[in-house]
Amino acid sequence: MTRWVLSHRLPVVLVWVVVTLAGGALSSSTISKLSFESRLPDKPSQAANDALARKFSQTGGKNAPLLLVVTVPDGATVDSADVRTQWSDLIAKVTPQGGRSVSYAGPGGEALVSADKRTTVALVYPPAERSSVPYAQSLPGIKAEVEQVRIAGVPVELTGQPVLSGRDSGAQRSPILETLVGALGALVVLGLVFASGLAIVPLLMALVAIPTTFLLVRGITGLTDVSFIVQYLVALIGLGIAIDYALLIVTRWREERQKPGSDGPDPQARREAVVRAVASAGRAVALSGATVAISLAALVVLPVPFLRSVGYAGLLIPLVSVAIAITLLPVMLYAWGDKLDRPRRAHRPDSKLWSRIAGVTTRRPVLCAVLSGAVLLGLAAPVLALRLGQPATVTLAQGGRPAAAYQRIVEAGFGEGIARPLEVIVDQSGGEAMHTALAGLEGVAGSVAPADWARGGQRIVDVWTKADPSRSAGRSTVTKVMDVAKDTPGALAGGGPATDVDFIDAVYGSLGLILLFVALLTFVVLARTLRSVVLPVKALILNALSTCAAYGVVVLVWQKGYGSEALFNTPAIGAVTIWIPMAVFAFLFGLSMDYEVFILHRIRETHLELSAEGEHDTVVPSVVTGISRTGRLVTSAAFVLFLAFVALASIPITDVKVFATALAAGIIIDATVVRGLLTPALVTLLGRSNWWFPRSLGRLLVTTPGRAPGPRTRPADDAVGQEGRAV
Repeated sequence: MTRWVLSHRLPVVLVWVVVTLAGGALSSSTISKLSFESRLPDKPSQAANDALARKFSQTGGKNAPLLLVVTVPDGATVDSADVRTQWSDLIAKVTPQGGRSVSYAGPGGEALVSADKRTTVALVYPPAERSSVPYAQSLPGIKAEVEQVRIAGVPVELTGQPVLSGRDSGAQRSPILETLVGALGALVVLGLVFASGLAIVPLLMALVAIPTTFLLVRGITGLTDVSFIVQYLVALIGLGIAIDYALLIVTRWREERQKPGSDGPDPQARREAVVRAVASAGRAVALSGATVAISLAALVVLPVPFLRSVGYAGLLIPLVSVAIAITLLPVMLYAWGDKLDRPRRAHRPDSKLWSRIAGVTTRRPVLCAVLSGAVLLGLAAPVLALRLGQPATVTLAQGGRPAAAYQRIVEAGFGEGIARPLEVIVDQSGGEAMHTALAGLEGVAGSVAPADWARGGQRIVDVWTKADPSRSAGRSTVTKVMDVAKDTPGALAGGGPATDVDFIDAVYGSLGLILLFVALLTFVVLARTLRSVVLPVKALILNALSTCAAYGVVVLVWQKGYGSEALFNTPAIGAVTIWIPMAVFAFLFGLSMDYEVFILHRIRETHLELSAEGEHDTVVPSVVTGISRTGRLVTSAAFVLFLAFVALASIPITDVKVFATALAAGIIIDATVVRGLLTPALVTLLGRSNWWFPRSLGRLLVTTPGRAPGPRTRPADDAVGQEGRAV
């Protein structure tokens, strides 16, 4: 294939130039087509939210209300006629056209006065926009109106989830700045690796990969909604993966170019150096891209369009990067590789540092396996405390007037769940009965059912919990409310808390089957390529452990708060947003498998070469050679991806920060503890059993369908890169 590409260099380059220019020209319009919707088809909460959107002009549903609160001075109460009139006038002014609100000054709002009659709260639902900032249009005017009013001599405070979360104003910016920062950091790393003009080559491949992927994403937007988060993933994860794959092939090309007979100016020598490099490293790149794509298939099969779109786009990232690495990159190396590799100097394929590390791990494999395994398990231990859900409101209430106002609401006895009430839609004739039934449930702090919250024969009852809905006690109460609605004909429970419960069920209800699907498919691909049963099983176990370690870091930093303020200037969120662990698994499982593939591929290649030379004890030499020749490469590639994730963490969206934290931690843990220490130690301990491959499984996985299995090729012919010969 590489020879064909080199024989058709001009058409190959022209195709990629056209695709890149088209993708770049259309990127802004592609981003404008991305969706902010997060739907749950066939779930009761989605049906309730859709009914609210249709009949109540996009007010409420999964969008939490704004809260207005006032506490009158000692000796006064909100029952006085003056306070009631002022409060009623204010709520009328801040309720936009098409919005809805409830307060104690109107019918149905009796639960919105504290026991001591000094504090009152109002719920205001402005019409929402289909964006990540649903109240962006109406909130500035509401803020201005509230700031002008004083009741009983004290100011009125504005709070609520939309204000406390920091998503009350502004718009999402494009990822251009973060991509440039990530590219600059990657250029520094590549400069240290190559110390020549070759450092620019992987970046050029990324420059082609990103707009190409955006062009393909544009095609997907014509078929289904694609989440706005995809733009950040394509730009920054695409940057890292494209550079990583190009880095592997360029490094191998440089090694091939320095072999005797391959380093001259003869075009045939240059051509064969490229062919050998792609025949070996290109196969590893293709295998890595396949494993990343397989793990991302876990998102594609989920019944959640938001995550499914992330899976579609995620699949494109490695596939495009692989295509560029095995078509455009060989042309680049053949035409410009020698010119860019200046100043020309002797290149050592073996790293002294990693040779010493490999020597230690192979001499003391048990000690290294125990110590590195203990570190991995220690990092993974906090995952047992992982709590899924939206961040608890109290964790958002960290300083400032909105935070103090929310704390005052809780202290006045209204309950933490008032910031995120459930919205039950019921037939108008059963509104009062539903109101009474929900108010009497254990764990319910209050409920309201204003008479004017009725339209089209249906009525809304808002109910909120004593404990925050993200906590176990609050979620238990939410489930009770949903059960009551389920048992009532014509009733549906919506709102953020109900959506969370259904989201967890949709994403994790079939988790076991999804994980089994990914594991089996990955095993088949690895076993077929590595011709081993043991190595794929070991890789799957280590990947699962490193992914759990990344979850553990997220729990420590974001849920417990150890470092979130120092690293991100953001308080702990108390819970991990529901979609993040699944998305982290899909991306991290595949990305970390990249490095396992790079290492095992090189170990196997060395094993085959030594076997062809008649060596019997090939395990330790293969491990030492494999680690010494891939350690520097894996470290550099991991650091490039780490910088891309650091840039991703600078996006001003808390969920994206948490997602990026998990990916960054997972990549660093994987490239150091797992691939640098645990993998070589375990391969050494397993010895010759690493290459155990039953003949029956070999026929099943390797033999071309329709052909009888032929005799095994000789070890020399079996080695990867032997002039393009296949197993």
